[in-house]
Amino acid sequence: QLQASGGGLVHPGGALRLSCVLSGATLENYAIGWFRQAPAKEREGVSCIRASDASTYYVDSVKGRFTLSRDNAKNTVYLQMNDLKPEDTAVYYCAPVGIWTPCTIANMNFANANNAHWSLGTLVTVSS
Repeated sequence: QLQASGGGLVHPGGALRLSCVLSGATLENYAIGWFRQAPAKEREGVSCIRASDASTYYVDSVKGRFTLSRDNAKNTVYLQMNDLKPEDTAVYYCAPVGIWTPCTIANMNFANANNAHWSLGTLVTVSS
């Protein structure tokens, strides 16, 4: 089970840190992805971290602004979002991308289409 939190309302250029806590399993075995769904748009993969080695994947639109990290002892993945833009406004979800799975665009797309273990969403609103 995954629980996402940390959303809120920020001005453009502001920052937020989202958290995703995994319960009932060992984070180190997983790749965890962050996905978002903006109003009237399809859900998209944003980023992914493989907890075993902290390797990451970011979609181009967030590279250089978003940073993933993980604390295996706390079974938690963090998404630090800096320099937020209005187009980042969305409901953000975390979900497993796989077990002992690399973070690739293909695996992210598969997880986006087939996941059964979504967290509840956390709303991020970027507005002046």
